[in-house]
Amino acid sequence: MSRNAMRWDGSPGHYEVWYLTLTDPASGVGVWIRLTLLAPLDGEATCALWLAAMDPAGGGVVARKATHPISALAARDDPFRVTIAGAHLDDHGTAGRLDDVAWDLRWAPGRPYDHVHPLLRRARVARTVLTLPHGDVAVRGTVELPGGRRLEVDGARGGQAHLHGSKHASCWAWVHAGDLVDADGAPVADTFLDGVSVVLPRLGRDRGPSTPVVGRFLGEDFASTSPARVVANRSHFGLVGWELEAVDGPRRVIAHVAADRDLLAGVTYHDPDGERVYCYNSEVASIHLSVLDRARRPRPGWILRQALTGEGRAHFEYAQREPVPGLDLLV
Repeated sequence: MSRNAMRWDGSPGHYEVWYLTLTDPASGVGVWIRLTLLAPLDGEATCALWLAAMDPAGGGVVARKATHPISALAARDDPFRVTIAGAHLDDHGTAGRLDDVAWDLRWAPGRPYDHVHPLLRRARVARTVLTLPHGDVAVRGTVELPGGRRLEVDGARGGQAHLHGSKHASCWAWVHAGDLVDADGAPVADTFLDGVSVVLPRLGRDRGPSTPVVGRFLGEDFASTSPARVVANRSHFGLVGWELEAVDGPRRVIAHVAADRDLLAGVTYHDPDGERVYCYNSEVASIHLSVLDRARRPRPGWILRQALTGEGRAHFEYAQREPVPGLDLLV
């Protein structure tokens, strides 16, 4: 089954999301596109289109959402394609229109990655499953924004993800970064990081964080996702930043993420049980990455292999169960 294939079987108590994130290299504008469905425990199922964009050069933050009855959604698995009210996403691109914004973007399929370890999937421990059908891709096409602004996107590094489940976490941080340069400022190809750190309710109290991290460095895939690793990985996050360390075998990745509070798009998510979670997203955050390998000689320790940065090119999200005072919720 395709990692993008819709998992909803028509029953209540389910939500599902397909999304694309990117930062346009020419303008610096970040773009976040989502196609979603919500099947509440009580009430009719719906589907929705979302687009948010943030411009660090003074254009501010734009966010749009349109909700439709579930009859506006259609999906197939082979070949994969999901359609909502005329907008679509498949394994090669996405296109649609929503109020005064529109997009027509395409990519060559990329490598897939899974944040939830097979052991946890089989045990059905995870109440939300996150996967990257296309972990790191070069995106081309157009994005139309309010006021007649049109972005001609050419080679933006992005990621396309699919998540589905029955309940959001109590709070979390997420990052994706693939538009990276080395210490000399040279672009680094075939390299990216995608991670999430979640606090989950267990036995009447919040537990965590659990921090699965995937990526690709120095020509090798990185997957710090085992049940032992996700609880051992170090993680400290908040509204405008995240510091994390993750290990996969002999490789260690250290990341520092920073977002501009004024360029956060505040949006509201709904759980199938009716509870809400408040998300603050930036597609123009910055990241500093260190990639280290374990050394055994002449003495045990860690050797720095790469120092990478993505100034204004990282994608970051913070969410919690209460709205943040002083920050508008745009949708």
